[in-house]
Amino acid sequence: MYIREETLDDLLNNIYSKLLKKRNKITASKGSFKEITGVLLHLKKPRARLSRAEGKGKLFSCLGELTWYLAGSKDLKFISYYIPTYKKSSDDRKTIYGAYGPRLCGKGRNAQLLNVINILKSKSTTRQAVIQLFDAKDILKPHKDIPCTCTLQFIVRAGKLDMFTSMRSNDVFLGLPHDIFAFTMIQELVANCINCKVGEYKHYVSSLHLYEINFSQAKKYLDGGWQKQTEMPPMPFSDPMPSLAILLECEQKIRIGDNVEPDVLLLDEYWKDLVRVLQFFRFTKFEDENHKVDSTLNKIVSDVYKTYLLKRKEDKAIVPQPHPSQLEILGID
Repeated sequence: MYIREETLDDLLNNIYSKLLKKRNKITASKGSFKEITGVLLHLKKPRARLSRAEGKGKLFSCLGELTWYLAGSKDLKFISYYIPTYKKSSDDRKTIYGAYGPRLCGKGRNAQLLNVINILKSKSTTRQAVIQLFDAKDILKPHKDIPCTCTLQFIVRAGKLDMFTSMRSNDVFLGLPHDIFAFTMIQELVANCINCKVGEYKHYVSSLHLYEINFSQAKKYLDGGWQKQTEMPPMPFSDPMPSLAILLECEQKIRIGDNVEPDVLLLDEYWKDLVRVLQFFRFTKFEDENHKVDSTLNKIVSDVYKTYLLKRKEDKAIVPQPHPSQLEILGID
């Protein structure tokens, strides 16, 4: 099956409709599900990687998972800060065996992202720019989590970088939005590293499935109707690696509670906004830091992100903090 759409929301609408109409359910260890096999999803606008639907706008967890990958980490504490359900996927309560980070951005032969960038720089027409995430050793003994993604491939044609992902299995409700976000961000990173425009994104899945526990949520999503098409701002067209290194350093500091001042960082506003999004997540996660929410929100440059921040603030029911001048008027010291 081939499904071609402009945005992530267009893809989700199409896929949910097809899956919910299917009659047969399959029973597995993680629950019953409906499935389509052999599906190629074609996203024409890779920057339209975020859902605009209420309840599907996973900006914070998507960005958190991306930084986990690019930091080369398999640490459970790191990713469960953003996605607590990852705790169920750990064999030892400390790490995630199937984590993409060490396979994608590790050392030596596992520095695969850096390796494909170098290959593309040396020979732009190559068909060897392939990252392997699923490994033969992954099925030698049982693990709670093994990679669902088999390969990532990058091909430059007509001056644009297209990306092709191959997956053995994909949960369309929880996994797909995160996967498309992370992989298209990586596509844009690679494109900028090799001074190339971003092309289109294609995502092949052997088993694309929707669990029964999410049927009602998928129906609610479809009932929400048409979503406004919005793309993330383009990444600054320059070598992104120095800026990425600063972003990853800031992410770690924010996550452990250290102070970060985005305004003084030697970064383009694109990257500063991502730092502010990470800050906003922390400030809304911990009640003792809620007073910093409004000031962070006001500094966000991109209106694309503000929608998600305002929704999270509303969900957390954070009461706006009065300005110091208002406290003086009220007689509060």
